[in-house]
Amino acid sequence: MRKRTRLKLLLSRFRKDQNGGVLVELGITLPVFLLLIMSIIDFGRMAFHYVVAERAMNVAARVAAVRPPVCEGVPEVHERAPAGSGTLAGFGTSCRAGPDICLDAGTVTCSGSAASATAIEIWDLIRGSMPRDATIGTLSFSYSYDPNLGFLGGPYTPVVTVEMQNQTFDFVSPLGRIAALAGSAASPDLGAAVPFPSMSVSLPAEDLALGQSG
Repeated sequence: MRKRTRLKLLLSRFRKDQNGGVLVELGITLPVFLLLIMSIIDFGRMAFHYVVAERAMNVAARVAAVRPPVCEGVPEVHERAPAGSGTLAGFGTSCRAGPDICLDAGTVTCSGSAASATAIEIWDLIRGSMPRDATIGTLSFSYSYDPNLGFLGGPYTPVVTVEMQNQTFDFVSPLGRIAALAGSAASPDLGAAVPFPSMSVSLPAEDLALGQSG
């Protein structure tokens, strides 16, 4: 009887004993707290890099619009369309004055290259704002004919587009593992490298620095 009474007394004290309760609560809440803090840090970094890269694309497009083309095959002047009402138009006629006045040169696209002085100039200006693994080849340039720009016989003035593509963002925190500790069923890949959003900026060209030093 005494042993049973003593055992009941010990069990009763054990149920009422709160020593170590704070440690248990900490073990439950700490993963949730870490997941929240690390998520704020990493997604904040992603937003920061996106805004900075977007600003870099604005700078790149502005420079590309006033420098010689990065791509080969971009016309130097607006040539006359081969047939149609434009054959009667004189040089200096606006390309938008009617159909078939200026030749539609289509779209010329290429990647940035160290062989292009324009691409090198742009890259030197924006490389510090680009994702860590970006290279000059990350930039894509395109020159698209627009019938509302330029005049017959004048400097070719396409719409210039600079695009950043095929980049990734690396998280610094193992968010997937922390989420698992917090009891979440999130993918273990959460917190690994994710595709960085592509972004592009388009501007109408001026004269692509024809006859000038830029």
